[in-house]
Amino acid sequence: MDVSPEHLVAQARERFQLQDYYGAIHLLEEVIATGRAFADAHHLLGLSYSLVGQQDPALAQLDRALALNPHYVEALVHRALVLNELGREAEADAAFRRAAQVGGVPRQGFPAHVAAKLANQHARLGDAYLESGGLATAIDQYQAALALGPAFHDLRYKLGRMLLEAGRALDAREHFEIIVRARPNYLDAAAMLGLACYLAGDGLAARAVWEDCRERRPEDPRVEAYLAMLARNDSAAQVPAGATADADPPPPPPPPRSGDGGRTTPR
Repeated sequence: MDVSPEHLVAQARERFQLQDYYGAIHLLEEVIATGRAFADAHHLLGLSYSLVGQQDPALAQLDRALALNPHYVEALVHRALVLNELGREAEADAAFRRAAQVGGVPRQGFPAHVAAKLANQHARLGDAYLESGGLATAIDQYQAALALGPAFHDLRYKLGRMLLEAGRALDAREHFEIIVRARPNYLDAAAMLGLACYLAGDGLAARAVWEDCRERRPEDPRVEAYLAMLARNDSAAQVPAGATADADPPPPPPPPRSGDGGRTTPR
């Protein structure tokens, strides 16, 4: 049985709360190996490594969490603590200052660090609804999460995939566009933007997005499949009047389930 990354992270949290840090590390490494980990998983893995005295891998995981969510206050604070443990005091001071700056911007009347925690709790509740088949309610929870943390692009990416799953391609396109503007190198989001454009009826925009993705990640078989689908549809559209195509044009490859990260190979 394929256990979802969200379920593994929840199990890891339980092990962490029981101070079984090695157990948490084992579960979180499973999530990381799938290529489907988000900022929370990297943060918890980094914290677990730190608590067993492995500061270098702890720093690497906290850096990955912050690459996904630069406004993750807890990750910034824990990164500063790890840097301090490594004797990198100047960098630790800079990380603490960054955490204070991020924590000083209120969201919806809450201090930023409180808003960030609430956003993550909304996302976890959304994951629970999604696993139980409540897609519409899961979407509502993720929208509430983004109202509290609009720069949390890992959560926005998951919301975009859920919107595609719900048949709301235009709404999904808007979210993927926000991510790609903020993080141009987030190629998974760009690939999903192409799919959202296609499903919204804008094949030209989809082609432009996917061709750019192919240039930057030529080994991605998903992008090749999408472009091949467009080429076949174009060929079918050019069949002369009175003639019949060899086959009906294929439907688009289905968007990935919102728990699978949308990847065919680990990142």
